[in-house]
Amino acid sequence: MKKRTLLASVALTAILAACGKNEPASNTAAAPAPAPAAVAAKLVVGLDDNFPPMGFRDEKNELVGFDIDMAREVAKRANIEVQFKPIDWNAKEAELLGKRVDALWNGLTILEERKEKILFSDPYMVNKQIIIVKAGSPIKGKADMVGKIVGAQEGSSAVTALTKDKELSDKFKETKLFGDNIAAMMDLEAGRLDVVVVDEVVGRYYVNKKPDNYVVLAEDFGTEDYGVGFRKDDEATRNKVNDVLTEMKKDGKAAEIAQKWFGADVIKH
Repeated sequence: MKKRTLLASVALTAILAACGKNEPASNTAAAPAPAPAAVAAKLVVGLDDNFPPMGFRDEKNELVGFDIDMAREVAKRANIEVQFKPIDWNAKEAELLGKRVDALWNGLTILEERKEKILFSDPYMVNKQIIIVKAGSPIKGKADMVGKIVGAQEGSSAVTALTKDKELSDKFKETKLFGDNIAAMMDLEAGRLDVVVVDEVVGRYYVNKKPDNYVVLAEDFGTEDYGVGFRKDDEATRNKVNDVLTEMKKDGKAAEIAQKWFGADVIKH
């Protein structure tokens, strides 16, 4: 009996010792949570500098436009330094993700596919993809675009809208893509295009400059929202911009800037 009792005691001691080796220390401190990212002190805004009236160069070669004024006002209120950097708009996501710019603010459409890579602000403006033809054109609606040469800016949401309406766009004679909308509108005026599909805010700016030369069709390729694009890890700056945009909508400053450039309050409240 004594021998069996001794063996049992030794076995129990070994088991307890083995268990003890795997027990974590009761006073081990939990790893500290990472500090939240701070609001950027400087914001480098990427834009297409040939995209009036959102952002473009005036006769003095200075950057002006609706989005320029909006960004400057937001930066002033948020106490953030702002710098504007013209980029190839077709490579905008690469510029943002490569940290060559900190934000995309130039009539940037909020699209579900873009949300996979870009963190958007709240929408601040509603836009349409409108259809523009030359005055006197026989094209009166979408159905008349079959067999025609259609132009749009490369990398723009106009291209996305046309791609979504594949049933129609497959029937175009050709879809020509341009580096900017100015070149597309020049080709339309010269007769090298039959149709231009473009953001309403931009298209109407050109049409209003030469109202006898162009016609905007009643049909369009859908409405969309404009927002400011940030990197996914820059929530703090995005949230600060959201707060200031909300403030500007409430106190009327956003509407004032819109009136300056569009003659109407086009702000999404």
